[in-house]
Amino acid sequence: MQLFRKTLDERAFQLLKEKMKQGLLPQWVVTDPDLYELEIEKIYGHTWQFLGHESELKEPGSYLTRWMVNDPILLVKNRNGEINAYLNSCTHRGTQLCTADRGNKKSFTCPYHGWSFNLDGDLIGIVAGNKVYGEEMDKSEWGLRKVPQIGIYQGMIFGNLDPNAESLVDFLGDMRWYLDMMMGRSDGGMEVIGLPQRWVAKANWKATAENFAADPYHVQTTHRSTVEMGISPEDPLYAGYGHQVVMDHAHGINVITSKTGQARVPFQGTPESMWPMFKKNVTLEQYDILSRVTVFVGGVYPNLSFVSPIHGTEGHLHNYLNFRLWRPMGPDKVEVWCWFFIDKAAPKEYKEAAYKGYLGSFGPTGTLEQDDTETWARIVEVSSGLMMRDKELSYNNVSNYLMGMNRIEPDENFPGPGTAYPTCYLDAISRKMHEEWLELISKDLFVKEGV
Repeated sequence: MQLFRKTLDERAFQLLKEKMKQGLLPQWVVTDPDLYELEIEKIYGHTWQFLGHESELKEPGSYLTRWMVNDPILLVKNRNGEINAYLNSCTHRGTQLCTADRGNKKSFTCPYHGWSFNLDGDLIGIVAGNKVYGEEMDKSEWGLRKVPQIGIYQGMIFGNLDPNAESLVDFLGDMRWYLDMMMGRSDGGMEVIGLPQRWVAKANWKATAENFAADPYHVQTTHRSTVEMGISPEDPLYAGYGHQVVMDHAHGINVITSKTGQARVPFQGTPESMWPMFKKNVTLEQYDILSRVTVFVGGVYPNLSFVSPIHGTEGHLHNYLNFRLWRPMGPDKVEVWCWFFIDKAAPKEYKEAAYKGYLGSFGPTGTLEQDDTETWARIVEVSSGLMMRDKELSYNNVSNYLMGMNRIEPDENFPGPGTAYPTCYLDAISRKMHEEWLELISKDLFVKEGV
């Protein structure tokens, strides 16, 4: 089988590699349709993808319907409290089995021919089974199809379509240290409040993932309205103070502090009564970072991003954790999934106030969300033109990722794992994401049949 398509050839990829080494990214890669198909096959077919959180599956029989790009997924908690992930498709004729976002059931019945499955995915009922199939049909061969690998870390549920992929723990690597700090700081960990918001945006998944995980530099311009409203500082460097940390597999985080290295409010405005709990649950190094950080923002490659900010309403500041998943729906379209997390141990009044702050900033009606969505749409609109899609790069159609390249040295004194640079105005995570992307999509790309 020849794996490279129509317009993808070795020369174009060689030129791509050369430009990337120079800190440049050819702009044709953003929305190229053939490249997009490769991304789905070679990246999303082999990497760990976020599906949900344990707090969304509270009781036996609880279920969630999610997606791994184009594969519909059914997450189910069985009677023993185990969480399993299945292809959300009846094994009889392939009909999507369950369409509700979430619920609680004792069994799942297909609306087409009535085949039914228990919480362990076993086929337990066939309409007129013995009469139409005979007693020789073995129902054990027709259970729901499991996602090949499922892993849970700090309550986060991930799935992987590759049965031979490395474990979730190994895949997360150094990022676990930072997830422990955000997800495990309080007794009982984090919980999801409400359903994740979902909407479709005109954007490419690579641009959205990079925007969150790797690009605090856009904040002072794109989100200028927050400065004008007095929500954010006037200092144009305010989102650049702190450290940008690059990790294996292109995971990354920005630990944003302030010009002084201290946050304007300690522990991101969380109730002071919770601080001893933080100290008990994290290391001294993590506790120190928690006391000084203003914003955590980063991502788990390829398409999970997170931000832990200080936002507020009516003059009161609150902290929460926002997860978002960028589900590719085409070269120029993503479905955005947006979760609100908060400490399970936080006071009820604090949770409610933090949720209001979240809704004012993120989601389809949030001020920050509208800023970003407009920019993402402009990127894909321009990317469809002939000049941008020229693979010979005749029009100098490359994007600039030179910020900090060969100029900013790592900070060896930073206490956390990964390669930490002493500024968040840097393209280090972006360049790492591009490298990981190229490595994954080009693996065995030009291997031809018989070679």
